[in-house]
Amino acid sequence: MENQRYTLSIYVRNQPGVLMRLASLFSRRGFNIDSLSVGETENKDFSRVTIVVTGDDYTLNQITMQLSKLVDVKKVVHLPDDRAVFRELMLIKVNSTQENRGAIMEIVNVFRGRIIDLSHECLVVEITGDSKKTNSFLNLLEPYGVIEIARTGLTALERGHKNIHDYKNYIEPK
Repeated sequence: MENQRYTLSIYVRNQPGVLMRLASLFSRRGFNIDSLSVGETENKDFSRVTIVVTGDDYTLNQITMQLSKLVDVKKVVHLPDDRAVFRELMLIKVNSTQENRGAIMEIVNVFRGRIIDLSHECLVVEITGDSKKTNSFLNLLEPYGVIEIARTGLTALERGHKNIHDYKNYIEPK
């Protein structure tokens, strides 16, 4: 089977140690986490964990079954690319001189980014978007000398009115 990327939206109790238990489950089973994002939801008692993993259908099935066994996990939903919106935030510190600052600012404007800090030697730029957009933006800044990058994990929501509460049970293993 061919490996592909899977995005899981996991609704968990907002308690200390939950993220550690999720991460240790992945570690014990030998699954790699490509991206991880966690934040409180509209209900302060719960957090949404967005995890991106690479594998085949069997891997997805195993991860889903293992996650569903954890007491603090309330729901696990696989978000296919065509049924969800995905975003990440990236901060990039890039070398900047008086001569190249205009060119960098033009790239930032085309990608609808924001310059959030400016000094004589560098700029700090903020950009949000899907991974393709943020990677393309980063590639265009590389020639100027990227000093540092801070990147959030991917976060996602299903398109349309449906939400995680509409799912009655955990995702069913195949």
